[in-house]
Amino acid sequence: MYYYNISLIGSPLEPFTYHFDTVLEVGQQVEVTVRSRKVLGVVLTQTLKPAFETSEIFQVTAFRYSQKQMQLAQFISSYYICSLGDAFALLVPFDDAIHEGKRSEQDEYSSKIELSKKQSEAVDFLQTHRVSLLFGDTGSGKTEIYMKYFEQMLQRGKRSIFLMPEISLTPQMSKRLEEHFGERVVMWHSKLTPKKKKEAMAKIQSGEAMIIAGPRSALFLPVNDLGLIVVDEEHDESYKSSSRPRYNARDIAIYMGKLYGVNVVLGSATPSLSSYVKFPHIRLRGGHFLSQKSFIYERNVESLSPLILEHLKETLQKKEQSIVFLPTRANFKYLICQDCGHTIKCAFCSVGMSVHQHSRALKCHYCNFTQAIPQVCPECHSSALTSSRLGTAEAVQNIQELLPNAVVQQFDRDAITTANKLKKALKKFNDKESDILVGTQMLSKGHDYHGVTLAVVLGMDNMLNMSDYRAREKALSSLIQVAGRSGRAKDAKVIVQTFNEEFFSAYIDKYEEFLESEKLFREELYPPYKKLCRILFSHKNGAKARDAMTLMQERLAAFSTTVEVVGAGKCAIERVANKYRFEILLRADKSTDLIKAIKATKVEMAEIDMDPLEFA
Repeated sequence: MYYYNISLIGSPLEPFTYHFDTVLEVGQQVEVTVRSRKVLGVVLTQTLKPAFETSEIFQVTAFRYSQKQMQLAQFISSYYICSLGDAFALLVPFDDAIHEGKRSEQDEYSSKIELSKKQSEAVDFLQTHRVSLLFGDTGSGKTEIYMKYFEQMLQRGKRSIFLMPEISLTPQMSKRLEEHFGERVVMWHSKLTPKKKKEAMAKIQSGEAMIIAGPRSALFLPVNDLGLIVVDEEHDESYKSSSRPRYNARDIAIYMGKLYGVNVVLGSATPSLSSYVKFPHIRLRGGHFLSQKSFIYERNVESLSPLILEHLKETLQKKEQSIVFLPTRANFKYLICQDCGHTIKCAFCSVGMSVHQHSRALKCHYCNFTQAIPQVCPECHSSALTSSRLGTAEAVQNIQELLPNAVVQQFDRDAITTANKLKKALKKFNDKESDILVGTQMLSKGHDYHGVTLAVVLGMDNMLNMSDYRAREKALSSLIQVAGRSGRAKDAKVIVQTFNEEFFSAYIDKYEEFLESEKLFREELYPPYKKLCRILFSHKNGAKARDAMTLMQERLAAFSTTVEVVGAGKCAIERVANKYRFEILLRADKSTDLIKAIKATKVEMAEIDMDPLEFA
């Protein structure tokens, strides 16, 4: 009989010991029973017969994790302080039933991609660095550079992973990739139908797919002969997972570059300060668009002002297109009583609910709790209820009423719920069948809108005033990204509603200067010069969550020479999904100091968020 330590996939538990009558390889996926329930596990090591009784492995599957995948899981588990089972749940194993086809070392492929002198220099630069940053203005041809690099990988018989921040980018990018590389490209994302997923996986496992593109999950696919990882829009927050394990796909890509011995390219028009400071970069200025952009700053709160409506009307008359950016979905962000000031909050979260007129409901964007829109204030029974902070649905409605001839599209997560809807919305806009696109962050995500001559940007001051050390970076980056969607074919105007014109106008065309000034602001305090870790405690019983936080805080005092407790207490949003939430924020010079302190002091309820991006 042989005995094995087995990590249970997706479980927060430590590995268990099981027995089997034949020798198994490390990394083999097996099926085991836990309290009469069948679960999948991974063979970690063979071990001696333990003193306690063990259960038998139920069956051995056709799947296995490679040695490098095992190392990657170990890294995720130790750096993000989660169980090995949670780390393995991210990875897709190799299927031994699918045999990799034999490819000739040299793929005879040659594309029609022509690069400018500057773009060719950029490719040479990226090839000479293990990790490098392609810092290129919107429209400077970053995608062509990636594609040239993919082409070179193909010719060497190597495969590439191309990460994009969200599924919303995949339709346009897949079209461009398939035009150049045809069947060698596979798009991978969560919105694929089961049938499409199966087909894509067969191409990945067999080695047919040479370029695998998609959001962060594409990083964990079973890929042999890896030659290159590209992380496009590397600054984007959607690379960071908001559930356990709270990993950052950009940082994992950098680690994988080291593990697999391959180059990693980070690309962005507005790179994060941490990538700008840590890695060598090549700068691509200007775009291949000859059009000009003029910025108009309007001192106003978030609203569709007469100035904005006048410009929208003018653009419509010229038969040109506009985009309107708002940070808020739905009709309005909050419903407030004018008489007593009461905000109608979610029954399960300590946040105001958003008004959705279309479904005649108030909806919580944290836990999805929905209720009918009340006619009177639940506190003082006054009927003087008003909404604050304009949302996308309300903006669409208002524009439609004021410009009845305009075809207005809503472009956010409420309207775009499937990959098919996304394709249709983008096609409709690019075919000039709609005039105005109104949306949230989705608007700014690397889409090519050919005919946009007016971009309207609302809500910048809300972003700038967030309690987040990256508030300036996020607000400026969002503005540059949204503005970059306009003026690709003709001259364009960008209207920015803000009381902080001085800040935005100083850096709108000088992001590099902004990064240099931001360095001084963050030194000695924040990343990339310090490491941060946020520890979350949540429970239906608020006292239990608070007690767990207090206990861990007391234990952390033993590490006060290397780890600083920046703060501890209630989360900014104290209750989500009927659980009370508390947090501790830690700061240290090195991540190893944080990991050591947390592993020694961790209590059962603690959820670890290493390198946090979310502070609300």
